[in-house]
Amino acid sequence: MCMFCRHKWTTERVEEKYGLGEGIDKLVGIVRGAGAADIEDAGDSAHIVTFKCIGCGAEVAINTENSMSARCHWCRHVLSVNEQIANGAVPDAVLPFRISKEDAIRRIRQFAGRRSFFALKAFKKEFTPENVLGVFLPYMIVDANAAAEVQGEGEIETASYTEGEGNNKTTYYDADVYAVERKVKFLVDDLPIEASSQRSNFDRKANTNNIINTILPFDTENAVAWDASYLAGYSSEKRDLNIDGMMPVLEDQLLSIARSEVLHTLREYDRGVRWDREHLDLKGSRWVAMYLPVWLYSYHQKKGRERGLLHYIAVNGRTGETMGSIPIQTWKLLLAALTLGTVLEGAAIWLIAMFGG
Repeated sequence: MCMFCRHKWTTERVEEKYGLGEGIDKLVGIVRGAGAADIEDAGDSAHIVTFKCIGCGAEVAINTENSMSARCHWCRHVLSVNEQIANGAVPDAVLPFRISKEDAIRRIRQFAGRRSFFALKAFKKEFTPENVLGVFLPYMIVDANAAAEVQGEGEIETASYTEGEGNNKTTYYDADVYAVERKVKFLVDDLPIEASSQRSNFDRKANTNNIINTILPFDTENAVAWDASYLAGYSSEKRDLNIDGMMPVLEDQLLSIARSEVLHTLREYDRGVRWDREHLDLKGSRWVAMYLPVWLYSYHQKKGRERGLLHYIAVNGRTGETMGSIPIQTWKLLLAALTLGTVLEGAAIWLIAMFGG
C-alpha cells in the first residue's frame, strides 16, 4: 500500500515468476535472474539514485519520485545531492515490510531496556528509538544442486585410565583411529547471501554489521517481482557484488551444509572426526537478486580520538526478530561476572562440605 495515497497494488510473486523452489535437482551451471546479472546501468532504475554517505561511507539508494532527500540508515547522516554516485543493478524481487515502524520502535526499546543496566550513560541519555529507519538490504537468494565428498580420521575410544593423585591427576585415553570418507548429494532452497561488500565485511573495530545475520531467516517465498513502488518511504542499499564475488561464500556455506548432512552417520566415532580434505561439486545454481526489509537503529559510540564504533539494533521487517549491540560499561559487566563466579564457587564449596566424602 502506498503510504501517501493509500492505493493498494498487487505484484506477481517471484516464486511464480522465476519458478523458485522448482527443478532444483535439475539445475546445471549458473542460472540467474535479470537482476542477478553483472552490475550495470538498468533502465527501470531511472528514478533510483544512490548516495555516498560522507559520515560512514555507506551507499544508500532512494526513489527520487517520492523524495529528494534521505538519511543514511547506518549513521543517520543527512545525504545531499552532491554525494550521488552511479547506480547499481535493479533487483529481481523485493520482500515488502510487514512489521510497522511503531512495532519496530517498541521492539528496539524493549531490547535496549533489558540491557540498560550495563549500558553507557551517554547511550541511555541519547537513546531515541524513534530514529529507526526502514531499509531494504541487497541479498542474493540461491538455489543449489550440489554434491560433496569429505575425508578424514575418526576415533573410537577403547579405554581410559587416570594416573597421579590429588591435583596432579592426569587422565589418558586409548582410541582406535579409522580413515573416514563420506559422499553426499543435497539440494538447497532459498539460501540468502549478502550482496553488499560493506555488510559482508565484518570490521568489529568499526561497526557491528554482523548483527544483521542474526535476524535471519526471511520468508523469501513471499517476495514479489521488483516494483520501485515498494521503496516509497524507505531507503535501500545497492548491490555491489557480482556472482563471482559471492561464489566463495556460497561454496563455504554448502560445505558446511554437507558436513551437517553426514553427522548422523558418525555416531560410532565417540572421540570425534577430523576432516582433512573436502571437495564440493556444485552441479548447478540459481541466483535471484532480492531486497530484504530491515528496521535499523544506529548509535555512534565515540572513543577519544579514534573513529569510534557504530552499534546497530536491527529488527527483521517480516518476523520482528530483534538483535543488536549496545555500548556497555565494561566494569559493570566484569563486576557481574566476578559476583556470579563467587556465588557459584561458594555454592560448590557448600555442596562439597555437605555431601562430600
